This record gives sequence, C-alpha cells and structure tokens, in this order.
Amino acid sequence: MNAEPLDRLIEQFARLNGIGRKSAARLAYQVLGMEKEDARAFAQAILDAQEKIHRCRVCQNLTEDEVCAICDDPGRDAGMICVVESPRDVSAFEHTREYKGHYHVLHGLISPAEGIGPDQLPVQALLDRLRDGSVHEVIMATNPNVEGEATAMYLARLIKPLGVQTTRLAYGLPVNGSLEYIDDVTLFRAFEGRGEM
Repeated sequence: MNAEPLDRLIEQFARLNGIGRKSAARLAYQVLGMEKEDARAFAQAILDAQEKIHRCRVCQNLTEDEVCAICDDPGRDAGMICVVESPRDVSAFEHTREYKGHYHVLHGLISPAEGIGPDQLPVQALLDRLRDGSVHEVIMATNPNVEGEATAMYLARLIKPLGVQTTRLAYGLPVNGSLEYIDDVTLFRAFEGRGEM
C-alpha cells in the first residue's frame, strides 16, 4: 500500500545481506525523513564508493588508489601475509593495532554449494606474491566454519611446496563465527596462539 518510489527504496535496502523487510522499511523511512541535501549527499556517497573504490593490485583489499595504504606502508612487515575472507576482516585486525604485516583478501571462500571454486578467488595473485622468497609466513585467518577451513586447507596445500610457513589462527574463535564481530582481546589471543597447518 506504499507509494511506488517507497516500495522500490524498501526493495533496494532489502537486497542488502542481513537486512530483512522490516529493517529495510525502517531504513527507507529514515531516508525519507532526511533533508533533501542530506539525501543527495547519501546517494552521492554510494555512487562515489561504487565509482572510486576498487581492489588493491597487490593485496586485493579495497582502496581508492592503485595500491592500498597498508601495502604502501614501508613500516609494515612484508614477510608476513594474513589471508582473510573480506575487507571487513582487515578492518577487524587493524582495529587491534597488533598485527603489523600485510594482508591478502579473498573476497569469498571456496563453497561448492554456492558454486564458488578456487578460480573465482584471487588465489593466483597470492601465489604470485610468494614466488620471490620475501614472504616467510602466511597466516590463514579465514572464519572457523566449513568453508573457511576448506579454503585454508586448500591454500596451505598450494603454499607449502613454495617453502613458506603456513599457520592458522588458534581455535579460540567461535565455530560459525564471523571475524568482524569478534572482540579485540579474543581476536588478538587467537592471532597470538596460531599454529602451523
């Protein structure tokens, strides 16, 4: 019974992962309550993000530049690469301020049920980074669920012949948990207690 533009706005919000129909309606009504200038700025921020943000050519994290600030930072340990599922996981690690190495963002996990195989992930880009011998450790920091474990094991099998130590975050993280929701202390302890795969 809503006006058509409102229904379309609700539908667009409902397309976002984790947003149900009620939450989508709540967000749509919030947008309608904005001043026109604020609504335009909101819409422009979405367009700018879509147009200006892309993957870092080195680590695949999201950036506005060709190479992200983490990869471009000479103070970070280039000999360590932490493999994560998404850019949100990079943010979670960076929030702890404890990890000083580099990252590699997969933008997904191997999941045959969803039709996602290794070819859909930037696996080759990771292997290319390891070939020059400057990396001494790759830390598997995928979520501790079936897909995360399968992806970590697959990558470990590819990396070991290259002579690079492959470790996994310690099991202190909840099964089927998501790294972006883990508190700083738990995440740091899991990182410190990682073991070889």
